[in-house]
Amino acid sequence: MSQIEDAGSKEDLLAKDRKYVWHHMSPHNDNPMIFASGEGSWITDVDGNRYLDGMSGLWCVNVGHGREEIAQAAYQQMKTLAYSPMSQSHEPGIQLAEKISDWLDGEYRIFFSNSGSDANEVAFKIVRQYFHQKGEGTRYKFISRYRAYHGNSMGALGATGQSSRKIKYEPLGTGFVHVPPPYCYRCPFGQKHDTCAMQCAKAYEDTIIAEGPETVAAVILEPVITGGGVIVPQDEYLAKVRSICDKYGVLMIVDEVICGVGRSGKRFGHQNYNVKPEIVTMAKGLTSAYAPLSATAVRADFYESFKAPGATSHLRHVNTFGGNPVSCAVALENMNILEREGLVARAAELGEKLREKLSIVAAHPNVGEIRYFGFMCGIEMVEDRVSKTPASADKVLRVLQSCKQQGLIVGKNGDTVPGYANILTIAPPFVTSEEELDFIASTLENAFANL
Repeated sequence: MSQIEDAGSKEDLLAKDRKYVWHHMSPHNDNPMIFASGEGSWITDVDGNRYLDGMSGLWCVNVGHGREEIAQAAYQQMKTLAYSPMSQSHEPGIQLAEKISDWLDGEYRIFFSNSGSDANEVAFKIVRQYFHQKGEGTRYKFISRYRAYHGNSMGALGATGQSSRKIKYEPLGTGFVHVPPPYCYRCPFGQKHDTCAMQCAKAYEDTIIAEGPETVAAVILEPVITGGGVIVPQDEYLAKVRSICDKYGVLMIVDEVICGVGRSGKRFGHQNYNVKPEIVTMAKGLTSAYAPLSATAVRADFYESFKAPGATSHLRHVNTFGGNPVSCAVALENMNILEREGLVARAAELGEKLREKLSIVAAHPNVGEIRYFGFMCGIEMVEDRVSKTPASADKVLRVLQSCKQQGLIVGKNGDTVPGYANILTIAPPFVTSEEELDFIASTLENAFANL
């Protein structure tokens, strides 16, 4: 759609929007921004106002907006083969599965779906079936973390540890148990850095023992809790969880929906911590959101157990649009761009530069802590640094609105834990320039100065 200059045309669009559109995560948004185009790190609304997309959409437009080469890849694939179900196969799906396995530094079998929620649902089904076929059908429970987000579907929402998202939707999928997050700023165990005994990791072992090791199938965790506030664990945390899983025969599912495909400064977030999961889920940056696609990567030796004889030994899961050849072609070109332009390493560099440039913001009295992981950060807003009382909704909103008025879109951890939606989130595209980083930093500095 072209830029709209006539105010009447915009009002007509708004009237139709109010009549027909149900917006995501919004309480009756009667005056939404209507975006018309995007290029690089910027998006433009129908009035011609430009905004730096400080959240890459929803943590997903990693290679930036307006990539002609991705559009061409989709166009060529649509002309050649627009659809074929993955009950058989097609060339883009084969090539993409090979590339994902290569990026994971191992041999994995790839099951394609549409979204991160789908990818995690597939992981849960694979794990439960795997244990049944091993003769350990009592293993059905999954351990997740409070504040973590794993999707909107009933099983994935059951795994999610954000109470605000669950209100009025329960009961959800069963068999999900939660442990405290590795939240050093607000340590659930009352510890400080110099006295930390990694109780947040030991909580997995305590929970496995309390639930009964024979009932626990897997843990699911992001390398860093993203939507729950960019909660970054200590360096040794993931390795300790991995060792606990190994001790009790529990599998590890790593949710890389946000952290994966370069966002962490490595190809996948868990590679920063030198752990090897049995299952890795991914979406978002897999296509940089140019087409819907997700993947559940399963270690190859686990796949072998699904070849056993019997009517119910294969994975009886199908997804009409999962692995669509157009989406696979888009993902391949997206990953080729990341490789060609060195954008994974670029994300690591940009993250370090962002840390430097936000040092002034970090000193503001309403900023308790800024947490970084690759090219993303979470700014925890507080009323004051001594009490650490979460900043009021009004203060958070004022910063968000000030940024928007200056031409910057940032996010926050909305609908997470009541009273704790106080964390601003930033995750720009990997093509962001240093000048654009300066703009992000100065805009945030101005927004906090006006509190």
